[in-house]
Amino acid sequence: MKTLVKLTLASALALGTTYGALAAEFTKGTVKKVDAKAKKVTLIHEELKNLEMPAMTMVFRVQDDAILEKLKQGANVEFVAERINGKLTVIEVK
Repeated sequence: MKTLVKLTLASALALGTTYGALAAEFTKGTVKKVDAKAKKVTLIHEELKNLEMPAMTMVFRVQDDAILEKLKQGANVEFVAERINGKLTVIEVK
């Protein structure tokens, strides 16, 4: 019986984690400035619901060079940002 409970809990946790990863919500924004050397981008963005942040202009870190290459000044983008090691970071762009 204990094994069945453990398996059920493990399955529920795995499904919850998978759903959370798939539930990343894209936010619309406009690229104001790109600082490739510092790996930073300034975005004018709509509300970031996952970070509980209102619409504003702010600087984000970009860890992935492939994402950095997609960001051009003046471009309208949709992006996902998360707090990584305490820093707001763009993790996905489309």
